[in-house]
Amino acid sequence: MKKKLLVLPQTDNLKITTNIGGNKLKKSNDKKLYLGVFEKVESAITKAIYAQKQLNLYYKKEDRERLINSIRKATLENKETLSKMILDETHMGRYEDKILKHELVAKYTPGTEDLTTTAWSGDQGLTLVEMSPYGVIGAITPSTNPTETVICNSIGMIAAGNAVVFNGHPGAKKSVAFAVDMINKAIITSNGPENLVTTVENPTMESLNVIMKHPYIKFLCGTGGPGLIKTLLNSGKKAIGAGAGNPPVIVDDSADIKKAAKNIIEGCSFDNNLPCIAEKEVFVFENVANDLIDNMLENHVVLLNKNQVSRLLDLVLEKNDENSEYTINKKWVGKDAKLFLDKIGVKAPDNVRCIICEVDANHPFVMTELMMPILPIVRVKDIDNAIECAKMAEQRKRHSAYMYSKNIDNLNRFEKEIDTTIFVKNAKSFAGVGFGAEGFTTFTIAGPTGEGITSARNFTRQRRCVLAG
Repeated sequence: MKKKLLVLPQTDNLKITTNIGGNKLKKSNDKKLYLGVFEKVESAITKAIYAQKQLNLYYKKEDRERLINSIRKATLENKETLSKMILDETHMGRYEDKILKHELVAKYTPGTEDLTTTAWSGDQGLTLVEMSPYGVIGAITPSTNPTETVICNSIGMIAAGNAVVFNGHPGAKKSVAFAVDMINKAIITSNGPENLVTTVENPTMESLNVIMKHPYIKFLCGTGGPGLIKTLLNSGKKAIGAGAGNPPVIVDDSADIKKAAKNIIEGCSFDNNLPCIAEKEVFVFENVANDLIDNMLENHVVLLNKNQVSRLLDLVLEKNDENSEYTINKKWVGKDAKLFLDKIGVKAPDNVRCIICEVDANHPFVMTELMMPILPIVRVKDIDNAIECAKMAEQRKRHSAYMYSKNIDNLNRFEKEIDTTIFVKNAKSFAGVGFGAEGFTTFTIAGPTGEGITSARNFTRQRRCVLAG
């Protein structure tokens, strides 16, 4: 039986207007595979190896920056197409929020300016330590932020002088293919090498295994759950692992409650809570809890009672009879709040953004990363109780945590004790990746392997050049 090929959407809607050197691409009406997308993963790797050699031999740092600027421009021109494509394919998240995420990666992902050279000079000569490329990087992307991660990683990896082979999540393979095609067209229009970014048409565990074992791929980078991170770390190669999070929020009795309520709901409901940095549970001092909830209800929120919470739990979580642990019902990940409420028989306006409920500190909604616009709220006595509960919920993932307070001692104590990669004070979660705050953007937050907020420099190796005498 002949193998059925993935039918990819045509690229007629792809906007490429960059025209450096009179090398503008024409739109293609055929149904061939996208540029950089290959049926066999071995072909994707081989082409990327050749492209990286061209990049290394013939392109200077300023050339790489030119290629990156073309990718940024293409992303902004195609942000609506990319966002709609992800939503149509994955059925997760919110269209307008996905547009914002693409704007963030296009504008605020660091390029070659992130690379620096260290030098020592003296009587015995000159020593330089340069940031050099690994070569070809193997990258694994999630279905929650598929094209955003492809674009963000491509910019950083190319800035560092690498090529990259992506093994995208099977549930977002068409979106990843479109993004890879867009990036390649942007590079070519700027006189860059073909196939600097590649992917396999139908990503599988088998194709990932080929990437991990290939002798020319020395570096791996992946975003996913504990299983994926363990696989990467057991590969025997240098690996950056961006793992799951379950970010807690503490609100103490010195906080600006109205601001905290608005920010928390906006962060929690952003893209229907798909981002791993999004607020997942709240611990609020009991003497201001009612005030916080009342203010949240002014921000397109529905508060559930205990019976409704029970029905919602049965809908979105599944219990493992062997170990009594809960896992999420994946078909509800990233869905609109209105759909949950309709399913459990709760009437709500069409513009509802988030579902809130009061629960105990050990409730499954608190201890499970839901990735849904559902926000559990726990009343706590004081800062000791709040930090204890927040650390239990965060489960030492060392990802992200947030706090609303005007008490410097409380802020400093929670920051040190939670010890997460991102810690945001008195602002929504996305401030942690440069939205409405200082700092750059990334969608690869490497808590498990310790790199933290990744950028181009994380995709380099140090090369010491010594001139003695």
